[in-house]
Amino acid sequence: MQLIITVFTPTYNRAYTLGRCYESLKRQTNQNFVWLIVDDGSTDNTKELAESWQKENKIAIKYHSQENGGKHIAHNTGVKLTETELFVCVDSDDYLTDDAIELCTRHWQEVNAANLAGIVALKGYSNDKQTGTLMPSGVTQSTIYDLYNSHGFTGDAMLVFKTKVLKKHLFPVIAGEKFFPEAYIYDRIDQEYQMSLLDKVLYICEYLEDGYSSNYQRVFKNNPKAYAAYHAQRLNLASHLRVRYKSAILYSVASMLSGNKRFISEAPRKVLTVLSLPLALVVLFLRYGIKKEKSSRTTNK
Repeated sequence: MQLIITVFTPTYNRAYTLGRCYESLKRQTNQNFVWLIVDDGSTDNTKELAESWQKENKIAIKYHSQENGGKHIAHNTGVKLTETELFVCVDSDDYLTDDAIELCTRHWQEVNAANLAGIVALKGYSNDKQTGTLMPSGVTQSTIYDLYNSHGFTGDAMLVFKTKVLKKHLFPVIAGEKFFPEAYIYDRIDQEYQMSLLDKVLYICEYLEDGYSSNYQRVFKNNPKAYAAYHAQRLNLASHLRVRYKSAILYSVASMLSGNKRFISEAPRKVLTVLSLPLALVVLFLRYGIKKEKSSRTTNK
């Protein structure tokens, strides 16, 4: 049997929670998948666990270990190693519903088309409690951007992509930074493809205290160049003024945190960036306790 889906799990010192994902994969009603674990430099017993599960031979498992570089680097590795048609990321603290692979496979067989990059399904806290809204009524296809900004969708979403699409859109690598906003890639994919909407909870979330979702402010401060690149791109591509203005603010904040004194001259929308500066300075001070140096106020020279 040729496997169709790679379930990719990036992990760093999460041996204590990986077993929950493993148990959910063993329960899948359709075993047409491979579990790819990319161990991003763990120092716990992740390797021993993965090898013991491989010996059990209950599901197809690939294990790859690398030096710690951050989730986006692990994601690049996972995409490069994937040989199946579809790719879905399931974080180490989350797991799938028992019928997730079956429903994804069936849905993809029904909708697969050249204009589609993949499937968007719901994430939930349980099988019948999604993290936000249901999919918009009457909408079967959408870009990820429009799903949130034009169709009123809220909450987290499970994203299943064509592997060949992801292979064309890897994350940039920035020295000294270990996180890159995932939406940077999604915005690029949106320029070429739609996603098919599946109004079903297939992915169960567990937000841990050491996860990225719970530490946004710290992650933003520690990876300012990545966030500046993401918000510069969104500032350029977003079709809604409110989204562009928010990105202008965050682009300015991230640029100032990174020490970039040329961020106004480098901004894709310079006027909006200048207009965002008063609020950006407020955010910089209130969130990070940093006052912008006087010398950097002439960044557009």
